[in-house]
This record gives sequence, C-alpha cells and structure tokens, in this order.
Amino acid sequence: MKEKYNFREIETKWQKIWEEEKAFKISEDTDKEKYYVLEMFPYPSGKLHMGHVRNYSIGDVVARFKTMKGFNVLHPMGYDSFGLPAENAAIKHGVEPAKWTWDNIAEMTNQLKEMGLSYDWDRTVQTCNPNYYKWMQWIFIQFYNKGLAYKKENPVNWCPSCKTVLANEQVVDGACERCGSIVGKKNLSQWYFKITDYAERLLKNLDILEGWPNKVKTMQKNWIGKSRGAEVTFDIKGMDKKITVFTTRPDTLYGTTFMVIAPEHPLVEEITTPEQKAEIEAYKEKVQRMTDIERTSTTNEKTGVFTGSYVINPVSGTEFPIYISDYVLLDYGTGCVMGVPGHDQRDFDFAKKFDLPIIPVIDTHDPEIDLNNLPHATAAEGTLINSGEFNGMNNKEAIVKMTEKLESMGRGKGTINYKLRDWLISRQRYWGTPIPMIYCEDCGWVPEKEENLPVMLPTDVEFTGKGESPLTTSKVFAQCTCPKCGKKATREMDTMDTFLDSSWYFLRYCDALNEEKAWDFDKQKYWMNVDQYIGGVEHAILHLMYARFFQMALYDLGLVSNEEPFENLLTQGMVIKEGKKMSKSIGNVVSPEEIIGKFGADTARLFILFAAPPERELDWSDKGVEGSYRFLNRVYRLVYDMSDVIKNAPDTYEIKSSEDKSLAYAMNYTVKKVTEDVGGRFNFNTAISSIMELVNEMYKYKDHEINEGLMKDAVEKMILVLSPFAPHICEEMWQHLGHETKLYKTSWPSYDEKALIKDEIEVVVQINGKLKERMLVPSGLDKAAFEKLAMENEKVKALVEGKNVVKVIAVPGKLLNLVVK
Repeated sequence: MKEKYNFREIETKWQKIWEEEKAFKISEDTDKEKYYVLEMFPYPSGKLHMGHVRNYSIGDVVARFKTMKGFNVLHPMGYDSFGLPAENAAIKHGVEPAKWTWDNIAEMTNQLKEMGLSYDWDRTVQTCNPNYYKWMQWIFIQFYNKGLAYKKENPVNWCPSCKTVLANEQVVDGACERCGSIVGKKNLSQWYFKITDYAERLLKNLDILEGWPNKVKTMQKNWIGKSRGAEVTFDIKGMDKKITVFTTRPDTLYGTTFMVIAPEHPLVEEITTPEQKAEIEAYKEKVQRMTDIERTSTTNEKTGVFTGSYVINPVSGTEFPIYISDYVLLDYGTGCVMGVPGHDQRDFDFAKKFDLPIIPVIDTHDPEIDLNNLPHATAAEGTLINSGEFNGMNNKEAIVKMTEKLESMGRGKGTINYKLRDWLISRQRYWGTPIPMIYCEDCGWVPEKEENLPVMLPTDVEFTGKGESPLTTSKVFAQCTCPKCGKKATREMDTMDTFLDSSWYFLRYCDALNEEKAWDFDKQKYWMNVDQYIGGVEHAILHLMYARFFQMALYDLGLVSNEEPFENLLTQGMVIKEGKKMSKSIGNVVSPEEIIGKFGADTARLFILFAAPPERELDWSDKGVEGSYRFLNRVYRLVYDMSDVIKNAPDTYEIKSSEDKSLAYAMNYTVKKVTEDVGGRFNFNTAISSIMELVNEMYKYKDHEINEGLMKDAVEKMILVLSPFAPHICEEMWQHLGHETKLYKTSWPSYDEKALIKDEIEVVVQINGKLKERMLVPSGLDKAAFEKLAMENEKVKALVEGKNVVKVIAVPGKLLNLVVK
C-alpha cells in the first residue's frame, strides 16, 4: 500500500497521459448522439481566478459525465483575446499587445491543463489570431451586404480615460464598465449593426428557451423594452416642418401643453429663434458633459430652455411651446416627447418649473383629488374629460379610438416601439479586429475583397494613450486601393467592439482548423446548437443578446441551421470570501495556483463543486478545502487498503447478510443519486455528499465479514461516480485496481432498482404533532396494516397509556401522528 496520497505525482502523471493520448480529441460521429458543452471563454489576463475554476469545473463534470454516458461530447476552450488591457500594457510597460497577449495565453493554458480539464485542445481558438479574425471580417462583410451594417454620425458614449466609444450596454450607472470613469458624449461617425431589425424575434424566441433561467430572460425582455402605442405628428407653427413623437398613451393627447425635444436633435438649430439662440447653445454645451443616467434621473430638478417655436396639437388645434431638456434622449423613441403634466410626474414637475398649463384629461373618480388644482400628476386610468368628442370614454377604449382618428387624419398611426438601440460596434482602439471597409472618394464605403482577408493589424504603431486610435500612427495601414474602381483609397481606422468576436466563437469550435471557410455547414449542423452553456449572469444582456442576434442573422443568411445558439444556460454564482467579492484591494483573493499547489487540482475542483449549488454564491472556506482534501485521502486509503481483496474478488456475488444489504443499498442509491443530480439537476453538492455517505458505509462494512464481490462492486462504482469531480485520483485508483482501460473511456455505472427497496424502514411517531419516538416497520405496508402494526407496538402503547386517542393519522412509510386528550 502507498502510505500517502501524493497528488502532485498523480496529477502530473495523468495530465501527461491525457495530453500524449489526445484523450479528449473529438470528431463527428453520426452513430452517436452528440452533446456540446461550453463554458464562456476567458480574457487572457494571465492568471485564473476562482470564478474561472468554478465555471470550468462545472463544465468539466458535465462533459466527463456525458462522455461516460455514451455521448459524443464536444468540449472546447479558447481565448477572448482582443481588448483594452493589452493596449494598456503597451502604454505602461512598452510591451507589444501581441506579445503580452500570447504570453498570457500560454500561462493560462498551462493553468487550465493543471486543473485536469477535458478539453479538445486541437480546437482552441484565439480571437486575436489572424486565422480567427479573418472570418470575423468575413462575417462583417456578409452583414454589410445584407444591410445589417451601416455608418452614421451620432452623439456617442465616450470614455475619456479609455478614449473610446462605448455601447449603451457598456455604460453602468453613468460610468465606463471597465475603468469606472464618468462617460460623456461625443459626435463621431461610427459603424452600427441593425440589431433593432431583430428586436421582435429576440423577444419572441425567449419563450422557446425553456432551458434558460427566468432571471436572464426577464433581463433581456426588459432591455429590448417593447411597448405599444402611437406615433403622432405635430405641425410646427409657421414652418413647413413636423415633429413626430411616440407615445404609449395617445388617449392623453388633449392634455398636452408643451413639447420637449432632445438638445442634440437636428431640428433644434432650425426651430430656434434668434432671440433664444445664445441660451439654447449654452444649454446644449452643458448637456454634452452629462451622462444619460444624470439626464434621466427622476430626482434631478427639471431644466430646459424654450426654443421660441410652437407646435400645433393635431386633434385640438391648440398651440404650445417647444423646449429642449436634458431628460429627453435622442436615441430613445423619436427624441421628442409630448408633455402631459396632468398625468406624468416628470412632465408635471417640468410644467411647474416653467409655469406651463396643467390640463387633466383623465378623471380617476377619486373624491380626494381636485381636478381644478392638481397637487401632483394623477393616475391615468379612468374616464376621459377635457377631450372633445372623447369625453366620457374609458381611457383604454380611447387609446384605440384616438389612434384610429389620428390615422384617418393622416396625423399618426398605431405602432410598436423598442427600447433596444442599434449596436454601436466601432472602437478607437488598436488591439481589435480591423473593420474591413475602405473609403473611396468615388465609390464611397466599399468592403475589402474577401480574397484579401484578413486585413492584418499593422505593427508600426505608437501607443500614447491619447487621441485617436494607434492605427492612425501607422505609415502603411491606411493607404490602399479601392476594391471597386482601383483608385487610391483609405482604410477604416476603427476596430470592432470585442463583443463581436465572442458572438460566434462557438461556431468556429465546430470546425476550428478550417482554412477555407469560417465553418463547414455540415459540421456545425452536427454540433449546433450548444446543449449546455455555462457562464456568469453578468453576461445576460451583452454577450448573450449579441450572440443570439448573430445566430439569427447567420441563420437568415443560410450559414447555420439553428436560429438560437444555446439550448440550455447555467449562470453560476460568484465566488466570495467573508461575504464579499474577492478583490485585491480588499485583500481577500484566494489564488487557484496556491490551492492547487497545496492540495491539488482534484481537491480544488471537489471543494468548489461541493460548497454550494452552482447557481448560488459560493463563500470560500479554507476549512472546507481542507475537508475535501481529507475526504480524498480517506478514499485513497480505502481503495489501497482493499486493493488485494478487490483484485482477487469474483465479478458476481450474492447478498447474504444485513450488512451486505445495507452496503448494496448505499451503493445503488449513490449511483442513482449522482446520475440524477449531475445528469439533470446539476446539484453537484448533493451528488458529492451522497458519495461521501457511500464511503462512510464502506468503512463501516469493512469491519464486518466482507463479501468480496460486493466490496469490489461498491469500490469501483464509487470511483466511477467520483471521477468527473476528481479525475486524477480516480484514474490512479482505477489503474491500481488492475483496469487496463482508462477511466475516461469507461461507461457510467448502472444501478439496481430492486436493491433500493428496503425490507424495513424507519418511521416517526408523534403525539399531538410532536416527535416522541422512532420505530422500524416492514416496507410496503398499506395504511390499514401500518396503523394496526403501529398501534400494537409496545412503545406506542406506553406513549398513550392513560390517554384518550381522539384521532390516528397514519402515513405509510413516514409517520404515525396520534391526537390524544
């Protein structure tokens, strides 16, 4: 027997064997049912953190389990390797982004291999690799040709620290999600993807994603923000111009007393009178420095400036003033809002500030509200008043009737609006995929010829951290010839948002080595969609929404066979310590390297899967890690103690004693429990707990007369069900027991349902609902037999002696409750 569990020796040995044998290399096999399990790939920062360990351990258990169950499992890994940190390294330390990134990829790959993860490393992708971003550029061109990519000038979110544009989704509470700087606005000509064309499909398809958490689906639904209403057209007094607004409440149109438009709206310059010009310009400059969060805050005092112009209400003919105000955003709706102060508190506050009329048009029939002197905006549910021909009509009916009237007048129409905005994909960065577009004075914007892809990143660039993209410092990148007419032309100097790279990587895994295509259609048809996707809930809107959009667009192009990329989604919780998120600044970070170095990868994996259900936060516990390590040592000792017995034991056996029966029950129950918990519910913690209970039973059993065949069966099944969680030690023990076939090639064990039927079961006895006794009774008794047997039990008789039994509640197999007086 080996005296000690030497995890370093064991883990190094098996990682080498798996790598040499290409143990987890996979190819299409139409004779097998496929299973595609995927964890969100990491940014190569150079070091794994405990969140990575949790994410990848979850995926590896699923992959190993499904492989042993006979599935053809695709389980790949790669690196989301474009992005700002590499550029910052170049600015701060003079390290080329490519070198910094590739060095980090090498280090992280070693760390991942040290965890014993069952990846097909031949399929590894790196988004910064030209053989990947070539196809990213190809996809961009397909989208452009389909009309999904366009360029326009707009006020955009601008991070002054990162010196780049941010998508709306990358601004969190008015700050850059990466660096935390306050985000402002800047007018730039940018590339966009028309994700809004897919708003309804993105929303509708959420209903078919039954394997997704409701929380994530709700977050996406709210972000898409569908609302029904009407577009209403107002004439501008004295001008041949119109203003169109979207409103969900056309029934309140008669209550409109002012119009507010976004300060950036192109109409502002045209409708501003000379007397108001200076005040308008000063206000616009002030608003430029505000974030969208600040502008739309409900607690801010309302501000604005009168333009000097008026609009005419299309149904009442009344005139009212046009203001600009910070609380109206250009990129939401039409950038114009009709003010109905009687029934919207924000409008009410604005009207009070600027002494504008407040006209109630909905009577809520609340006797405490004086409609002639409203103290605040009232609920807009009730009967219409002050609304001409619509007076007396219920507001819900009036919504329909008012819309019909507007349509008949040619002044509006019923419509649907979405909060979702088109995806701004331009970035003033170097370390990203070059946008494969060329500007020609004669031809305009033209895509690069596909045979010239990839458009490579130049290396003759300077990193200053200031001003425009470092690409503009290259002497060779910008100048080119027009693919259409052959004249001198200029390349696009922006790169793509890195979220594009991660919106299709799961497709590249299906055919990662293909140099002729992004992927072979038949191969993606075999593997897609992803059966189980695993990652953090923080990606609910950004990555998951973008990936769904990409998949739908590629489906419409006939390039993929599924409309949705991910069949099932598991969002794992964070790893925290002492109730707080792990952070270097707090000083509560636990290094995976340190844990693996001290206890081994199997211990790290086992603890992180045992400590909490995967979707919940996991509070790190040093004692918990030590407990997992002790458990593996205990398993190791048991196997080596019993190895001589097991090697000589017969393959068949009979259950002879009560101890045999107890062990057979524990063994079969554990196999069933682990199979169900891993295969369906992902309750890894309870699966591991049942394995621990089985090990306890085996230690008890070996002190009795041993049924060698049964002990062999129990030990081997224990090793098999433990192997997805702790693969190195299990492979070692499996080999030690004389098996020539590697464990990862071995089938998952079955269990015997008959062995799960106990001859006797324990039931509880209650008196007036309080637990008083426990007793063993034969299993399978019906209610009458159970009640009769229980009432004849001597202990039960003693409990009710001298008392009047008023009622007997008998639940066979569980409890007997006696109501006594």
